[in-house]
Amino acid sequence: MPGRTAGGGRCPARFVALGDSLTEGLGDPVPGGGWRGWAALLAGALGERPGGVELVNLARSGALAAELAERQLPAARELGPRFASLVIGANDTLRAAFTIERVAAALDRAHGALSADGAVVLTACLPDPGRMLGLPAPLARPLARRMRAVNTVVHAVSARYQGVHLHLAEHPWVAERASWSVDRLHPSERGHRLLARGFHTTLAAAGLPVGPPPALTLDGPPPTRAGSARWMATRGTRWVADRCTDLLPGLLGLALQECRHGLVGSGRLLDAAADHATRAALAALTEPDGALARKAAATVKGAATMAG
Repeated sequence: MPGRTAGGGRCPARFVALGDSLTEGLGDPVPGGGWRGWAALLAGALGERPGGVELVNLARSGALAAELAERQLPAARELGPRFASLVIGANDTLRAAFTIERVAAALDRAHGALSADGAVVLTACLPDPGRMLGLPAPLARPLARRMRAVNTVVHAVSARYQGVHLHLAEHPWVAERASWSVDRLHPSERGHRLLARGFHTTLAAAGLPVGPPPALTLDGPPPTRAGSARWMATRGTRWVADRCTDLLPGLLGLALQECRHGLVGSGRLLDAAADHATRAALAALTEPDGALARKAAATVKGAATMAG
C-alpha cells in the first residue's frame, strides 16, 4: 500500500511483477541493453495519473512456479504492492520433473498470500510451447497436455481468490508471427504491447482505476531473420543444449507413449489421466468439501492449450 517519503510526500502505489523471462521482458529490448516488457508498459498506464504507480520487476529468466513462491513472493510481500502479477508455468512444462501438483501448490500459496495482503493479483494463460516451437505432434501433444493442466490451475486459483485473469487464448494476436520474437517463445515488442493492453482492458472492465491504455506504436525494430540467426548462434544454442539434457530424454519417452496410444486409438486415456491429475492437484488445495475441485472440474476439458 502507498506509504510516505522522508519528506512527507506520498510514495506511488507499487506494481510488483513476479514470474519468469516473459515478465522480465525478453523480446522487448531497450537501447543500451536490458529489457522493457509488458509489465513496464502496463505500469505506466496504471493509476489515475502518469507515474502514479511504481514498477518493481522481480521476474527472472528460467524461474519455476516453486521458485517464485519460495524466493520472489517474500520479497514482493515486503514491498506491499497495490498490484501484483503472477505469470508463471511455461518453464515447468519444459522440465522432466514436471508435476501439476507442485505448480498448483506454488500458485495457490503466492496468489493467496498476495490477495490476503490486499493486492490486486493479475494472472494469464500461457502459450503451448510445443505449438509455438512447431514441434512434431508426438512431441507437441505431451507439452500441450501439460500446458492445459497449468492453465486450468491458473484459472481455478485466480477464481478462488477473485483475481484479475486475462484469457489470452481468445486473443487473435497470439497466433500471429509478428507478435513473437526470434525465439518463438517470448513476445516481440508488439506482443508485449498487446499483452500490456490486454491486462489494461481487463483491469478497466473490472472497474479498477486505470489511465490511458498502453500505446501500440512500436519504437523498436521488428524481428528479422538475421536476428533469429544471431539468437540461435548465441543464446539459442545454449537453450537447446539445456533442454536436451533436462527435458529431451523424458519428452522422447512421452512421445513414444503418445505414438503407441495413437496406433491403437487410445490417446483419450492420456488426456483422461492428465485431467485426473489436475483435478487431484486442485482438490489438494481446498477445504474438505472440495469446492474448488468441483468448480474447476467443469473447465478441465475446455481449458485452453494455447494461451499467451
